[in-house]
Order: sequence, then structure tokens, then C-alpha cells
Amino acid sequence: MIHSQRDGEVLVLVIDHPPVNALGGKVSEALDAALAAAEADPEVKAVVIGGAGKLFSGGADISEFGGPTPKKILPDVIARLDAATKPVVAAIHGSALGGGLELALACHYRVATPDARLGLPEVTLGLLPGAGGAQRLPRLIGVGPALSMIVSGDPIPGAAALKAGLVDRLADEADLIRVAIAFARTLDAPRRTRDLPVTAEPALFERFAAENARKLKGLEAPAACIAAIRTGVEDGFDAGSKKDLELFRQLARGPQAKALQHAFFAERRAARIDDLPLDTRLRPVARVGVIGAGTMGGGIAMNFLTAGLPVTLVETSQAALDRGVGVIRKTYETSAARGRLTTEQVERAMGLLTPTLDFDALAPCDLVVEAVYEDMVVKKQVFARLGEVAKPGAILASNTSFLNIDEIAAATSRPQDVLGLHFFSPANVMRLLEVVRGARTAPDVLATAMDLARRIKKVAVVSGVCHGFIGNRMMGPRQRQCDALLMAGASPEQIDRVLTDFGMAMGPYQMLDLAGLDVGGRRDPTRISTVREALCAAGRLGQKNQAGFYDYDEQRRPTPSPVAAQVIEDFRATSGVARRPVSDEEVLVRTLYAMVNEGAHILAEGIAQRASDIDVVYLCGYGWPRWTGGPMFWGQSLGLGAVVEGLSRYAQDMGRDFAISPLLIERAATGGRFDA
Repeated sequence: MIHSQRDGEVLVLVIDHPPVNALGGKVSEALDAALAAAEADPEVKAVVIGGAGKLFSGGADISEFGGPTPKKILPDVIARLDAATKPVVAAIHGSALGGGLELALACHYRVATPDARLGLPEVTLGLLPGAGGAQRLPRLIGVGPALSMIVSGDPIPGAAALKAGLVDRLADEADLIRVAIAFARTLDAPRRTRDLPVTAEPALFERFAAENARKLKGLEAPAACIAAIRTGVEDGFDAGSKKDLELFRQLARGPQAKALQHAFFAERRAARIDDLPLDTRLRPVARVGVIGAGTMGGGIAMNFLTAGLPVTLVETSQAALDRGVGVIRKTYETSAARGRLTTEQVERAMGLLTPTLDFDALAPCDLVVEAVYEDMVVKKQVFARLGEVAKPGAILASNTSFLNIDEIAAATSRPQDVLGLHFFSPANVMRLLEVVRGARTAPDVLATAMDLARRIKKVAVVSGVCHGFIGNRMMGPRQRQCDALLMAGASPEQIDRVLTDFGMAMGPYQMLDLAGLDVGGRRDPTRISTVREALCAAGRLGQKNQAGFYDYDEQRRPTPSPVAAQVIEDFRATSGVARRPVSDEEVLVRTLYAMVNEGAHILAEGIAQRASDIDVVYLCGYGWPRWTGGPMFWGQSLGLGAVVEGLSRYAQDMGRDFAISPLLIERAATGGRFDA
């Protein structure tokens, strides 16, 4: 686990614990022993610590969380470094995250590659840096920058770390250890990070909390990080370290840490397909075709271009093609202007794009993604033609959001090559990809799609075939209940407030106004059958004309609308519905409990492999608050019995088609969980 090698008077220690050099108990014990031996050896004048493989260290071994305390843990190694009389240099490549960066901070000096990633992401697991990171980082880079890094959890590259004072030297990866050894030879004594001075005005902490209040709303770990850093600044390193430990223990026992760690592991589990052999051979994908250069098609193409894959983009008119290519270029150039890409990277991506009106140009592609209008007739026509044009063995994918993949596949003579790749808008930004497995989708097609999702940095979840798959299917019951609650007497702002107070980024009626009330349906203007249609008939189309369920000012800020309220009341009266009081509790139960119930139906039907996959869909694709763990984990945390009781209480108001899932009832009765 720890390889050691002498280079003259410098001892090089290399952490070798695949896949991420996690600093669990055994690694900590071996590293502590190696440092003790170096301290006792008069021939050793300095030590360099590096990591084997692709990175320095990914941090603590979170598989050990909640288990028995190992003989040695990372804080023991850090205490050893604090007591060392010989200088220790960290040689950082790849990533130094969490405990990995805390180890590097406790080293006396740091050398890194320019593209190394250095960060303390513990907050994303509902925790704070528990091995001194919240105390050492402010002493190296200042309190303001340290607050930003620790509270966001976002890493910075090695080049930025040098400017910030986090590292002392940069070196190319091939020369990293050599440069670190040469640097170590110039050092006479340790420079303990804990002993560096740090100051900050008390107002800095209040100002930081106020400026980030919206992002940090409802989250416990960021507030704890701010408190720990403040204690260390105002009362000294030891007091800060004591505060770290106290707050870490509180957070680790709390529900948010459990939920966030569930989310972390759920994303990794989602990549595993239960009935697919691990050695399934993948189909090669070297060129991708995309049919449709609209908003979705262009965004889909960008995923592959950014990953270095050539894309053939097909449209039916030159105007649409030019418009789509222009949007792709503009999006890339905007990213470059914000410093996320270089000009060279933009041109490299655009150079991989081949726009064309020639459908036959898709013939050489290994994967073709259809992103045309959401109409079954149109999609079947496209796939019938694809079946003739695409080369043998090419994977044919539909980006449909709702339609039956098996019916689409039946339009070809090769249904085994067909599956769904449901990207979420904007497709070049959203992390989620629903991979829809048809009844005849070949195993190697499914395995290749999951691997390709990883290559384009998506979180992929496998879904079976049903209307709306996992994500959109579960949104159906929620929206139906929202609309029923609106008819019963709730206001749009009450419903939105209950869901945003829960943690959603936007409420359902805010979302409808954003999308446009006239979008997504073919409405007969002579027939008004819903509140939404009544608002459209009144000329209220949403944000686009500053009038929807809400009124909007020039900055698109919403306020409750008396006009919309009257339209809704008139529609109730026309429909013969008497208004009644609706409690916030009823809104919560009928919307969110209903989603848990639909998730249970999805599980029982085998549409999703596991409950945690459903959580991933909602965490990565629909803005469900991550600190609750996702709808299914949240339902379990409430107690499935409480979910059944709440749904039973309102069942008579939830519509003739509503039924409590037998799986939910059975698991509630036995005290079980969805993922046993």
C-alpha cells in the first residue's frame, strides 16, 4: 500500500491503493509507520509523498463510515506530520480531494501538476473537512477563498492553486516526483501550516453567509463549515480543530449526511446493470450521427463533440441546419468567454462537426441519435429509413421523452440495435441520461450505451419501456394532483411555496410559466377544458408575455396575479367546483407522497432496477433536493407506513385512477425498505 524508495537523502513514499488511493485504516497505518521510520532514520533528511496511478488521493475511504474505528486513521498521520522534524513535500497529480488534500495540507510543502484538481468536497456528503482542512486551508490561501472552496466543495486546478498559495511549485506529471525531490533537497526544516497566521473581520463571515443564503438554504453542512472556520480564525487552531470534531460528529449522525451519502453511492450503483455480465463486449463508437439540429439535437451533439467524437449533424433544411450550428458555436464561445474552455478547445470541437442535409451521410456512424419532433409517426419514418442507411452493427437511439421504444424499434429490421437515450434539456448541461432498454435491445448495445454515457460525463440510469419512462412518468401524478389542488381551492403560489420550501428550485406553476403555457399541447381554442387553457384563452402565456399563473416585471420576477386568480376562480365556477380550504400538509402529501407511490409502481413493474436509481433520476434530472436523498430515500426516511397513511387519508380526493401501490403497502406493513 505504501511503496518507499530512497533518492539520496530524500525518502519517496507512494500511496498505492487502487482505484483512488483512499486513505482508509490500513493505508493510514502503513503511512504512519513509514513516516515514523523516516523520522527515526538519520540518513533521511526529507520526505516526498506521492500517489500511484492516476491521482494523489481521492480522500477518505467512505466505505468505512459507520464501521469500527481502525487502528490508525488519517488524523493520526496528520499528527505525525505536525510533529515531524524533517520537511515533507506532497507531490500532487490527478486529484487531491477531501482527506487527500487534508494530507497534502498537513505536509509542509506542496508541488502539483497544472491540471491537478485540489478540493475539499466533504460538504457534498453532508460533512465538513474532519482532518484539519477547515483550519489549514484559510491559513494558506486566506479566509475568503477558503470559505468559497470549502462551502462549495468545488476543486480548483493546480495552476490556480499556485496563484492562491495552496501549492509552492508546479511541474509536469512526467517530472513531478523529480521536481518534488529537488525541491525537498533545498528545504532545511518543516513549515507547519497550522502555525501560519490568519485574520479576518467578523463581518466577512456574515457577509459570506448572506451572499450565499439562497444556495445554502436548508443545508446543515455549509453552516457548520462556516462556524468551524470562524472558530479557528477567532480562537486559534486548537479551538478550531476541537470545533471541527464536535460539528463533524453532529453532522455524521444527522439525516442530511445519510441522505447525501446515499446519493453518492446511488449514482455509482446506477451504472451497474443487474443481469448484464461484466465482461459484455462493447461495440466500438468512433463517430456519432445526430438527426435534428434544434435545441435538443444541438445540445446532444455538443456532448459528443466535447468528448472528442466526430459528429454528423443532419437537418432537412439549410436554414435549420445553419441556425443549429450557429447556436452550437455561440454556446461554446460563451463558455470560452467565461473561462470554462479555451479558444483552441472551441475550434477543436467545432472542427469535429459535419453539418449536412444528406441523410445518407449517416452511413459511417457507429451510433445515430434521433432528436426530431415528439411524434410517433415521424419517429417511425426516421427509424425505417435509418434501418436501411445505417451500417450493420450501428446503434440506433431515440431521444424520445415519452414514446414507446419497442414500437419505434419495430419500424426497423434490426430492433436489437435500438434503444432510447433520453437526454434532458439543456442536453449539453444536464447530467442525467435515461437509457431506455427495449424488449429486444441487445446486451452489448445496452452496455455500450452505459459506457458511452460515462465517456460524455453523464449519470446514466437504465429504464424499461413505459410512457414517460422513470422521470416523466413520476411527474404525471404530481402535476395531476397540483391541478386538482388548484381546482379544489389552493392558489398557484401556495402550491409552489410548499414545494420550494421543501427544497425544489422552482414550483410547478413557475415551471409552466417558464416553459410557456401554450407549449406542449395541440389546443382547440374553441374548447377550454383546463385552467391552463383558460389562461391561454385570456392571453396569459407565461413569462414570454409577462402574464401566466403569475405576473412578471421586466426582470421576470413573479408576483401573485389577481387576474390569474380571477380566471382560475371563474373556471372553478364554470366547472361546478366549490372552493374549499387546502392545507400545506395536503399539498405536500398529494404531490410528493404521490411521487413515492408512483415510484413503487415503477419498481414493482421492473421499469427501474432499484429504488436508488429512481432517486438518481430525480436528483440529477429534476432538481429534487439532494440533501433529502431523492424521493424513494425520502419516503423511507419518513417511514413507509406514514406515506401509506397520508395517501389513504386523501385517496378519495386523488382521482378515480389513483391507487396505492401494493408494493408500498407490503413494505410498509413489514417495516421493510424498497431496496432491501
